Amino acid sequence: MLARCARAGSILRPTAAKVIVRMTAIRILPTAQALAEAAARHVVERADAAIRDRGRFAIALSGGSTPRDLHLRLSTPPLIDEVDWARVHVFFGDERCVPPDDTRSNFRMADETLLSKVPIPTAQIHRMRGELPPAEAAADYEHQLRGFFDREPPSLDLILLGMGDNGHTASLFPGLTALHEQQRWVVAEFVAEVNMWRVTFTPVVLNMAREDLFLVAGAGKAHMLRQVLEGPYAPDERPAQIVRPPLGEVFWMVDSTAAGELAAPPG
Repeated sequence: MLARCARAGSILRPTAAKVIVRMTAIRILPTAQALAEAAARHVVERADAAIRDRGRFAIALSGGSTPRDLHLRLSTPPLIDEVDWARVHVFFGDERCVPPDDTRSNFRMADETLLSKVPIPTAQIHRMRGELPPAEAAADYEHQLRGFFDREPPSLDLILLGMGDNGHTASLFPGLTALHEQQRWVVAEFVAEVNMWRVTFTPVVLNMAREDLFLVAGAGKAHMLRQVLEGPYAPDERPAQIVRPPLGEVFWMVDSTAAGELAAPPG
């Protein structure tokens, strides 16, 4: 289980700890498989706590290979039997502007690896409608979120996030105007870097979550991970740094290859 750090960050290794980022805890796992297993168990623990405390668990999923492995663990024994799926609401942190059956769709990946395999009511799966025109898709999803939270802040219990080797998270890419959005919860923006429209949560939603959990694996992320966690605050260059919830928590689970360039703890 990942340790909690209320006001100072810590990097968790087998024998030592080092403060490196405010309000951030980091757990390093030996392999990508161990990372997926630990993350799946973390989701189960958070679901149990949220349902016990508030009667429901609202989670936002992300795309990518690491979440895929997490989904497969959640959708099979023993973990599938440890979640009260009837009380789970699933959202998405971002989506490509493609139909839901497109191979590039985050929803399709989640449906194939998790949602179609667990007993969650269909009405509690809240997908971004990537088949709509981008601005309409963003407005539609913000409407869904506002309806769900009923005039309350959009405090999702858990938002799963990844980080690209360019520092992007969700579909907040370097230099995009969405990084500076302070009012809207969801926006659409054309990402020239991938030549595609994306719909994404804005920092407003990411920073209202009770917990943001980053999952990062692979040596190709090592340099950027160090820049994000140990470098100066520059979210226009390293968008993952924009995730700094004033009331929530930020956890990072990373494999040993992604952590390869992080400063070694003392001792």
